[in-house]
Amino acid sequence: MTEIPSLYEWAGGSEAFERLTEAFYTQVLKDDLIGPLFRGMDPGHPKYVAMWLAEVFGGPETYTRERGGYPHMVGRHLGKAITEPQRRRWVNLLLDAADEVGLPDDPEFRAAFVSYIEWGTRLAHANSQPGATPPMQAPVPRWGWGVAPPYRPE
Repeated sequence: MTEIPSLYEWAGGSEAFERLTEAFYTQVLKDDLIGPLFRGMDPGHPKYVAMWLAEVFGGPETYTRERGGYPHMVGRHLGKAITEPQRRRWVNLLLDAADEVGLPDDPEFRAAFVSYIEWGTRLAHANSQPGATPPMQAPVPRWGWGVAPPYRPE
């Protein structure tokens, strides 16, 4: 029996996620609805998001080692007051970028990919609201083929 590839491997590895986030943030900065959230972003932001996505989908733990993992990611969203229309636009532009850069479009991959993107953006939306107090310590989620990891507070 052969080993089932991770979503990271199936997508094409780190290079695929870097292509994705470069194409995505090019569109984000032009967008009237979510562009203002990212004006003045660190020039490395697309690469950092690519590192996050790569780790989530089964790649190396580069985001955790170099950026601080989950605590850093959740901290980046605190107080941003992301609206539901902004969250949806983020999702739609990311899916458009996935098509643009040729991420796999088979139903199994896209179902798992979209599942994480929906789940993650809904958490980011909730965590960004005024007064939100999300847990500040948790592992980076690891997403697989049709399996969402349960959150288990420590």
